[in-house]
Amino acid sequence: MELGFIMTIFLIGFIGSYISGMLGIGGSIIKYPMLLYIPPLFGLAAFSAHEVSGISAVQVFFATIGGVWAYRKGGYLNKTLIGYMGVSILIGSFIGGYGSKLMSEGGINLIYGILALIAAVMMFIPKKGIDDIPLDQVKFNKWLAAILALIVGVGAGIVGAAGAFLLVPIMLVVLKIPTRMTIASSLAITFISSIGATVGKISTGQVDYGPAAIMVIASLIASPLGAMAGKKVNTKVLQVILALLIFATAIKIWLEII
Repeated sequence: MELGFIMTIFLIGFIGSYISGMLGIGGSIIKYPMLLYIPPLFGLAAFSAHEVSGISAVQVFFATIGGVWAYRKGGYLNKTLIGYMGVSILIGSFIGGYGSKLMSEGGINLIYGILALIAAVMMFIPKKGIDDIPLDQVKFNKWLAAILALIVGVGAGIVGAAGAFLLVPIMLVVLKIPTRMTIASSLAITFISSIGATVGKISTGQVDYGPAAIMVIASLIASPLGAMAGKKVNTKVLQVILALLIFATAIKIWLEII
């Protein structure tokens, strides 16, 4: 691998993982299009959709470890929520990750575009009063959480994401979980989800290990830094940043599909 290629992949991993830690997402919503489109812009080797989804799956696994570690104190991690949604999304992501081998590149991009569009619409739905709920008094529908996590897991496993870009709006809009608890808990759920997606991608030979290793190193450095920043930023600002990020990505992917 050339130095320019290594630096490009590292910067993609660093930027994506910083935002990942700050917003409670695995980062694939950012890194998937960056890996797909940025290297060719600089005359570097282009990745296929299968390679990008494989690299993303492995990278998300390590990015979320760093984020969860940074949020481990302060009561932000809701263990019941993580348990119900984590187990469901693990099953779903393994099914999606393994089954993606049977799909065309166009099919993978279409699934990604649909997921990003749904997430973008949900992020613009008003979320009133959720951050006024004390963290030790948060309640939610456990089985609804489990069913939605299973559905997200299948779709996310297909594209090599861990589904946090869909989990976050579901937790905020449907389950009414406070923003900072959503960010911290979604990182833990995303970590569990990424196990299924990673195993599925590796077992079907969809991972390019060189670029994946570079992305992992960037993730372990940047994700905790992003999580530390996320604790200090106003929750409304965090919601707006995530909404705009998901919306921009959805537009980009759909322009490519159309």
